[in-house]
Amino acid sequence: MPEENLTSVPPITSDSNNAPRLTQSQVFGKSELLDANKILQQILGISPGQVVADLGGGGGMFALESARLVGEQGQVYVVDIMKNTLADIESQARMAGLHNIKTVWSNLEIVGAAKIKDAMADFALLTNVLFQSKKHREILNEAYRLLKIGGMLLIIDWRDTKPGFTPPSDLQVDPQDIINQAQQLGYNLVQDFPAGTYHFGLIFVKQ
Repeated sequence: MPEENLTSVPPITSDSNNAPRLTQSQVFGKSELLDANKILQQILGISPGQVVADLGGGGGMFALESARLVGEQGQVYVVDIMKNTLADIESQARMAGLHNIKTVWSNLEIVGAAKIKDAMADFALLTNVLFQSKKHREILNEAYRLLKIGGMLLIIDWRDTKPGFTPPSDLQVDPQDIINQAQQLGYNLVQDFPAGTYHFGLIFVKQ
């Protein structure tokens, strides 16, 4: 595939800058809290040869597991505003012998900013991303742009729980609000499931 031009990424908005800087475990969740293989393979149904857009790479767990599931004939795009996050995921992929991950530096809050063609992805993933932003509609719309008709969007985010490692309640998102916004954009909710003790999961299809 041709290399994307990654030199003109727009700056992240002030809404995101207002959020406190969190550690990786706070942002992504400890690996034992989310079973990436079960969620991606058994619940979402990712299979060889498909294309996945991981929007907000986090610690790389979902990107690498997606790459294993789609195999050499598939492709995983990892989009993130943090260059060090993308570099870390590239390093993890090399160490794991995975050559089907393409990192893209972009701001998910700006629709069309990611240098990926429209309607490329069978699946889009938003894992512990929405609580970091106030621009949920824009992020959902960018995922919608990247998905094929019939493609599926997975959203995983923090439940309103109180352990010290979870984000403050005022940063956590309301699942019903996300459902309402997604449906307004043309998504259809197909599954609502507990993604883990501290996370909710939503699966939508692009109509």
